[in-house]
Amino acid sequence: MNIYDFTVKNNSGKEVSLSQYKGKVLLIVNTASKCGFTPQFAGLQKLYEKYGNEKFEIFAFPSNQFANQDPGTDEEIKKFCTLNYGVTFPIFKKIDVNGENAEPLFDYLKKATPGFLGSAIKWNFTKFLIDSEGKVTGRFAPATKPEKLESKIKALIEKVH
Repeated sequence: MNIYDFTVKNNSGKEVSLSQYKGKVLLIVNTASKCGFTPQFAGLQKLYEKYGNEKFEIFAFPSNQFANQDPGTDEEIKKFCTLNYGVTFPIFKKIDVNGENAEPLFDYLKKATPGFLGSAIKWNFTKFLIDSEGKVTGRFAPATKPEKLESKIKALIEKVH
């Protein structure tokens, strides 16, 4: 099993197979609109503008599991991200990242890269970096700013054929 075996729902509820992203470097982030880390959307967008093309994608997965910091509808969340941060990368349907209703993709990501205190995601803006072959290469804490990942992303993109 790898990242390409998963199907997720986009912001409007349509199923999206991650297999269509084979050959791309991916940065998968659980996000929230009302979090102290929400300004990271700006840094993510800058990375996307610099590297987002045929070799790199950022996926945002809103979650309301941490202190009720993303209570809006999928439509409200997308509108917020677009208007306030100019987000053009994909924002998927709001999900749970922990617990019995966790999105299976996030269960996989957590098992592939257990955190310092176990595998559970501790807060919004936990980031997972995936290479172009679908291998999870890193897990980064919410406090890790997107800019700090640029050299790792660039190195993975340079390996893409």
